[in-house]
Amino acid sequence: MGKQKSPRKVGDNEALSVGTQIRGSAQKLNLVAALIRGRKAEDALNILTFSKKAMAVDVRKVLASAIANAENNHNLDVDALVVAEASVGKSISMKRFATRARGRSSRIVKPFSRVRIVVREQQEA
Repeated sequence: MGKQKSPRKVGDNEALSVGTQIRGSAQKLNLVAALIRGRKAEDALNILTFSKKAMAVDVRKVLASAIANAENNHNLDVDALVVAEASVGKSISMKRFATRARGRSSRIVKPFSRVRIVVREQQEA
């Protein structure tokens, strides 16, 4: 007997991709994710490609991965894909110290975030 197949975390007409260690705050990442929520996958890729926000590069990679998963793993039609969900959360934080005047030091927190993108195949009505 082989390994038990784990149940799908999303629906049959959906595909998922998660970016776990994206360098930057969740608040900044959420601004970029808000640009693509509910849009067609092709439009979302174009928006992220030409966005001035630095986080858009990483979000674009995750979205491209979700589209590739939909096409290759779940046999969904790429032209009918819509960004159903783009959720953001906190990940780890690197703690660093910086020297300050009079022998003191201060803490610098370098946050990481995670983004979860779900694309859904939309039936044309």
